Amino acid sequence: MSFRNPEVLAPRVLSVLRIVSAFLLIQHGSAKLLGFPRVAFFDNLQLFSLLGVAGILELVGGVLLLIGLFTRPTAFVLSGLLAFAYFLGHATKGFVLVPFLNQGEAAVLFSFVFLYIAAAGAGPWSVDALRTRGSATAPSPAAA
Repeated sequence: MSFRNPEVLAPRVLSVLRIVSAFLLIQHGSAKLLGFPRVAFFDNLQLFSLLGVAGILELVGGVLLLIGLFTRPTAFVLSGLLAFAYFLGHATKGFVLVPFLNQGEAAVLFSFVFLYIAAAGAGPWSVDALRTRGSATAPSPAAA
């Protein structure tokens, strides 16, 4: 594989971006819901609080994105979740337009990465790609 052939490389890099982003998001959800890795802030987290629901979406949505199942709608929902998280949890700390100063960089970056994935799709290394290939019908002899 060569960098001179972006038609081959770009879809594969999209799959890698989806997988790595999902893996990182799963860590946020597992910290909230499963206590691993342990973050003291989440020790007494209520499941049906805003953070608890965010943890559910991060964990379940992260797993769906990791395997590439229902990628577009999942990425869209997660993009909205992370935008909501930024404006509710970080922008209220001041400096709305400077995420570096309110520790909102990850939320902003995740939000835009997931928005891109919602538009671009899962890439070739995904369950969605397998489902699409499996549901494609063979061309009829008349079409050939």
